[in-house]
Amino acid sequence: MISFLHGKLVDALPTQVTVDVHGVGYEVLIPLSSFDKLPAPGGDVRLLTHLAVREDAHVLYGFATAAERELFRMLINTVSGIGPKIALNVLSGMNPVAFRGAVANGDVKALSSISGVGRKTAERIVVELKDKIGAAGAWEASSAERALSAGDQRVHDAVLALVALGHKQVEAHEIIRAAQAMLGEKATVEELVRAGLKKG
Repeated sequence: MISFLHGKLVDALPTQVTVDVHGVGYEVLIPLSSFDKLPAPGGDVRLLTHLAVREDAHVLYGFATAAERELFRMLINTVSGIGPKIALNVLSGMNPVAFRGAVANGDVKALSSISGVGRKTAERIVVELKDKIGAAGAWEASSAERALSAGDQRVHDAVLALVALGHKQVEAHEIIRAAQAMLGEKATVEELVRAGLKKG
């Protein structure tokens, strides 16, 4: 079992990275939430990992935080019909705290807004994870919502707006981050969306 990788970041895409560990290049699939926390290529990186062994391949999944890996494992090991690909989509579309809050509150609508998660899958997630997450998940989520910085909240809302308009989650995230870099931290949701629509 490979528990983590510590090495040099060679290449990074929003869904995949290559890490050089003592001359061996590991290809690792990651969620968007971990992509945001990566250093620039050439930098030192440490990723917690989960190794999935299939008949045709050994696939490494990487996570910037223990909470992300824990949620990924909970999804693939507990919820029937959810494999690694959908579990990564969940992490890309919602941070672990917000996810636990949505499950604890039975918020099927929020869960089914995640790319690749339909209403039936969202309902199954709520039914199969509610007891594991409990009321603590809802409390943690409401505390975190209050703590989310104004800039991050605007980016989050702008990404959701683009997704609602038909963009893919990964694409919407990249577009809004680029728009924020161009317009600055103080840009409103409306300005970010407008700039994003011009680019997209």
